[in-house]
Amino acid sequence: MREIIGIVGWIVGIQGALGIVGRMFGDEPWGALKIWWDVPTPLYAALAVVGAALAAYGEAAKKRRKAHA
Repeated sequence: MREIIGIVGWIVGIQGALGIVGRMFGDEPWGALKIWWDVPTPLYAALAVVGAALAAYGEAAKKRRKAHA
């Protein structure tokens, strides 16, 4: 289950980062979220941070599992 949380974290973090980078270097955010919602830039930043935290949690779970095996 923790590995799934890590995968979701990677996806959320990438979408957040794409939104921020798209707003900085283009006219509109990049990624899939812009298709369904008009997300403000601070929310993209929050998504990137939450996604990074979830991905780190999932990666730590992988390392713990390998250490116990």
